[in-house]
Amino acid sequence: MEKIVLEVPARFKSAVMCITQLFALAEAACVQGASNEAMPFADLERAFAVGVGELQRVLHQPVLAAMARSQPRLTIGGVRHRRAGRSVATYYTLAGPVSVTRWRYRPEGAPRGATVDPIAARVGAVRDTWLPVTAEAMAFLLQLGPQREAERTAQMLHVLPYSDSSFHRVTQALGARWVTHRDAIEAELIQRMTIPAEATGITVSLDRVATPMEEPRKRPVGRPKKDAPKRPIARNWRMSYCATVTLHDKQGKGLLTLRYGAMPGCDPDAEIVAALENDVRTLCTRRPDLQVGLICDGAAEMWNLLHARLNEKSLGRALRELVDLWHLLQKVGKALRTRYDEARTKAELSRWKMRLLNHSSAGRELRDELRSWLDAPEDEPLGEDNALNEAVGFLTRQLRANHLDYAAARRAGQPVGSGPVEASCKSVFNVRFKRSGARWKEASAAHLVNLRATALSHRWDRAMAMLHDAARLEVEVAA
Repeated sequence: MEKIVLEVPARFKSAVMCITQLFALAEAACVQGASNEAMPFADLERAFAVGVGELQRVLHQPVLAAMARSQPRLTIGGVRHRRAGRSVATYYTLAGPVSVTRWRYRPEGAPRGATVDPIAARVGAVRDTWLPVTAEAMAFLLQLGPQREAERTAQMLHVLPYSDSSFHRVTQALGARWVTHRDAIEAELIQRMTIPAEATGITVSLDRVATPMEEPRKRPVGRPKKDAPKRPIARNWRMSYCATVTLHDKQGKGLLTLRYGAMPGCDPDAEIVAALENDVRTLCTRRPDLQVGLICDGAAEMWNLLHARLNEKSLGRALRELVDLWHLLQKVGKALRTRYDEARTKAELSRWKMRLLNHSSAGRELRDELRSWLDAPEDEPLGEDNALNEAVGFLTRQLRANHLDYAAARRAGQPVGSGPVEASCKSVFNVRFKRSGARWKEASAAHLVNLRATALSHRWDRAMAMLHDAARLEVEVAA
C-alpha cells in the first residue's frame, strides 16, 4: 500500500498520535467493510466522533500555550499590567478541557487589583476559561430547552462534555456580556440587515404574556413546622413583554420578523420600546419608501408605550394604527351570541368581517348596530357587565382612536392582524418558559430571553461574532 509522508512541527506530536490512531481505526474498518462480516457501524461512528474530538482538543493545547505571555510587563486593553503569578489553567473547548501553564498579570499601581489572564483576554473567554464558541454553543442549546436536556443533547452529539450546572453558569455569563454590548451590536445589526427588495412596509406590535416567576413568600407566624423550607417561595404569574418588527410585502405578507422580549420586572420602555424605535428609525432611513404601521390588541398600556416613542414626530412620517382584527372579531362574536344561535352568529361574523375589510365605515356601522340592541340611551356610559356592553364600549374607544379602518390598510398593502407578535409570544416565552412546573428568577430569565429572541430573529451567528469581537482585548509587550 502506498504511503504518504508528512512533515509536522514537533509541537503537534500529540495530534500526530491521534491522527495515527484514527487512520488505524479507519483502515481496520475498511478491511472489515470489504469482507462479509457484520459491521456495527454505529460503534464506528461514535469512535470517529470521539477520536476527532480528542484531535481537536490536542490541537487547542499548543495554540493556547503559544498565546501565553511571560514578559515582566504587558499592556492589556490599553492598561499597563505587571506579572503577578504563574499557574496551570484549564480552558474548556467544544471537545473537552485543555490545560496550559500561563502567567497572570495585575494592573500597575493596584497591588490588590484583580489579575488578568492574557490568554483569556486575547480570545475573549467567558468566565475566564470558557472559549467563546464553546460558550456560544452551550448558550444556544440552553435557549432551546432546560439545562439537563442541553447536557443530554451535547452527550448525544459527542461535544461539550460538561455538567448541566456548567451550561447554566456559562449561559448566564454570556447573557450578561450580551447586555453590556447589546446596544452597540443591535445598532450595527440593523444597519447590516438585508432588507428584502419586495418589502413595502414595517409593522410594529407589542403584547404581554404571563410567565411563572419565583418570588419569596412570607413565613407563617409562629414556630415553623418540622422540615419547613428556610426560604419559602411562591410561584406567581407575572406579565412579560414581547414585541416584533415585521417587514411585509405589498400584499401584507410578512417577509422577515425581528423579535424582542423582556421579563416582568423590566422597564418596558427602556428594554423594548427604545429598541423598537431605533430599529424602525434605522430601517426608515435606509428605505424611506417603507410604510409604518402599529398593530396591537386593545390594551391601553400597549398603545401608550408605543406612542411614547413611535409617532409621527419621532419618525418623521405618518403611521397607520389598527387594533388587531382577530381581537375585535372575538369580542364581536361574543356580543352576537347574546342574540343569535351559533349558526347565525357564524354567518353574521363572516359578514361583518368582509365589511370591515372592504369598507372604511364598517367599524362605525357595526358599533351602531350593536348599540341599537341596548336599552340604554346613546349618551349614557356603558357598563362592562356583559359581552354586548363590552363590545360596544371596545368599538367606541377604537373608533375614537381611529383604529378600525382595515379597508384603507388593505388598499395600502398593510396587514390587519398582529399574528407575528402572537406567534412570538408562543415561540419566545410559552415554548421555553412555561413548561410544566417551571419557575424563573428575574435576573437569570432576563439573560435567557435576550439570547432566545436573538436566535429566533435569525441574528444569532452575526450577533455572536460581533459579541466575541467586542470581548477581546489587545495584549502587547509594554516598553
